[in-house]
Amino acid sequence: MMLSVMEIVLLALATFRLTRLIVRDYIMEWVRRPFIEVKVIQNEHGIEEEWVEPKGFIGEGLSCQWCVGVWSAFIMLFFYIIIPYGEWLVLLLALAGLQSIIYTWVDRQ
Repeated sequence: MMLSVMEIVLLALATFRLTRLIVRDYIMEWVRRPFIEVKVIQNEHGIEEEWVEPKGFIGEGLSCQWCVGVWSAFIMLFFYIIIPYGEWLVLLLALAGLQSIIYTWVDRQ
């Protein structure tokens, strides 16, 4: 099966969004919480900083965008190719990924 350039772009955006959702976004903190310890430390200037320390193999994996990215790509391909109407999930996440990129770009202006 050959994918078109447009399909690859959609899958890439969907993979980006799913990865960010799992690794960074607040909404998925409940998934990461059992595997990650957050420590609040005061630096030499008296400012509090949060340090995230993964617990074990799963914590390391959930805090690594490269690791989660591989699994996200697999999940997106699976949904796109195997699951009936799975392309709608890919499209939804691709649009959300594009929106996230545009928002970050506009917010920096």
